[in-house]
Amino acid sequence: MLAKKQVNWKKMLRYRQIKMALIGSLAIGLLACSPGSELPDRKDPTKENPIEKPKTKVSDFIDRYKLIWSDDFEGTVLDTKKWKYRAEGSVRGFATVSRETISLDGKGNLVIQTSKKDGKYYVGQVTTDGIFAQKFGYFECRAQVNKYLGTHSAFWLQTNTMGIENNDPRNNGTEIDIFEYHRKTSNQVHHNLHWNGYGVGHKNVGVALSSPGIDTGYHTFGLLWTDKEYIFFVDGVETWRTSEALSHIAEYIILSTELTGFGGNHLHENYPDSILFDYVKVYVEK
Repeated sequence: MLAKKQVNWKKMLRYRQIKMALIGSLAIGLLACSPGSELPDRKDPTKENPIEKPKTKVSDFIDRYKLIWSDDFEGTVLDTKKWKYRAEGSVRGFATVSRETISLDGKGNLVIQTSKKDGKYYVGQVTTDGIFAQKFGYFECRAQVNKYLGTHSAFWLQTNTMGIENNDPRNNGTEIDIFEYHRKTSNQVHHNLHWNGYGVGHKNVGVALSSPGIDTGYHTFGLLWTDKEYIFFVDGVETWRTSEALSHIAEYIILSTELTGFGGNHLHENYPDSILFDYVKVYVEK
């Protein structure tokens, strides 16, 4: 009896193995024939591990461009043929805009201070509005960012019609923040776009990027603006690109500091604080 039971178990086991093999083969065959079906080992690897597009470098295209406007900030006096003071007397957050915060240090830098005097705070802005504006091209500055909490510094482009609220950045222009720096996040650079005015219809898009070491020494910040897209750069390497809110009108340059609160709590700092601009350059395609 024992021998007979052992033979039966062996037969049953073999029968089940054959049955399972046949069922498995049939299932695979049906799956392979089903419309749109995909076997696990035949999946497109790019769906799970997308290949990142190589980042553009300024060196990839700059030879095709020519310099049309620049300021290296030589000397000790602001060149008023290229710049004018902006928004004097206006209040930007916790500070008043004053030309007294603007100077050249005689070492090739434009200095924009955030300062405190008699309990009041002051910031500065300069612009090419009414002097120089450009549609499309490559825009770049080299700067050493501010050190203290509170200060919000920027290199940006603007138009005088951006405030029209009809959702038409192509014809009204876009505020293009080539870079913004908030000391609160010392190793971050911000790129932002604003359009459709600053009221209830205001729209914006942007990114905050980790940039280790950006708070030390000089760095370059650039924008390649074409009729198809914006490409932003830090130290010559692409950091963001978008075709959102694409302006098709000439825009002027602004260099600025503000004390808005975005940069952190200014009450704990012993001002003055400064951002240094080594140069600003604008190129167009040859």
